[in-house]
Amino acid sequence: MPGGSGEKTEKATPKKRRDERKKGNVMMSRDVVAVVTLFASYVALRFGLPIMADALSQITKYVIGLVGSLPTGGVSAIISEISSQSIMAVTRSVALPLLATLLGATIATFAQTRLLVSFESIKPKFSKLNPLNGLKNLFSLKSLIEVLKGTIKITILLVLIYMFVSDSLVHFSQFLSTDLLVAISDMRDMAFDLLLKVGVAFIVVSFFDYLYQWWNFERNMKMTKEEVKEEYKQIEGDPKIKAKIKQAQRKIAQSRMMQAVPTADVVIRNPTHFAVALRYKPKKDIAPVVVAKGQDELALRIVKVAEESGVAVMENKPLARALYADADIGLPIPHEHYGAVAEVLVYIYKLNNKLPPK
Repeated sequence: MPGGSGEKTEKATPKKRRDERKKGNVMMSRDVVAVVTLFASYVALRFGLPIMADALSQITKYVIGLVGSLPTGGVSAIISEISSQSIMAVTRSVALPLLATLLGATIATFAQTRLLVSFESIKPKFSKLNPLNGLKNLFSLKSLIEVLKGTIKITILLVLIYMFVSDSLVHFSQFLSTDLLVAISDMRDMAFDLLLKVGVAFIVVSFFDYLYQWWNFERNMKMTKEEVKEEYKQIEGDPKIKAKIKQAQRKIAQSRMMQAVPTADVVIRNPTHFAVALRYKPKKDIAPVVVAKGQDELALRIVKVAEESGVAVMENKPLARALYADADIGLPIPHEHYGAVAEVLVYIYKLNNKLPPK
């Protein structure tokens, strides 16, 4: 049923995105990388062709210059020298296109993955060797899309080549009566024009591929409602466990509070609902301090401990209710209750035949 616990209907959470990113699972269109690489190569060849021609010209002149002369060292020296010069010429020729291709692929990849470097994705996965998984992938939507993209690319390429050849037949026939260098220059311009048209056409394909890859990535990243709940439990903690921890913390706090009741000077109570234990040590406290307070059952326990410990217990309904609402355990009472509490303490001291502390 739609929206069931097993159906992925929820957007991926930030935590899942971070976890998947660590595994190397990010959105990336390989067609975008291919197009950027293609244009980088195009620019490098466009500007680097004179360098390649110069390198080829120099090595050719060098080899021709060796004809009819035999340097010291014989044939082996010639072969060694030609090999060395050829390597230098090839390096000069391919350095710029190779560097441009590598740089273009790197920029296009890191721009999409936001500088992700993950070794998780290159680890061997034995699940990929499973024939059943291979069959599923073969007939999956992703495989169908890849086949469709490949067909579109080949079709575009064939159409552009056909148009190129059709338009260039007349030029090819004219090359027979054209100067060789002029013919080579014209053929170079025609080849670059074809390469540019292919690149522009593939930009359109890569744009739609990028949209598809984004949609497919978001679709695969979706989570079920149960997965979202489990993740929330992992981050925030299981509510049941948190409730038990809070309950245990309350018990510990109550136990410490009950241990402090015997140190109080007076417990002010509202017969059964509220009880507040106060301590006042002039040399230590700037004002009476709440050492314990409780409601209902806890209030009765505070009164019981106070009576067992010989702490005075006094009933004052409005004061007990006010102190319970306004005062915090371990802190002095609010200043607006100083007068009422002072009257209670004076009464208790008189009752016990004690002088108020100074």
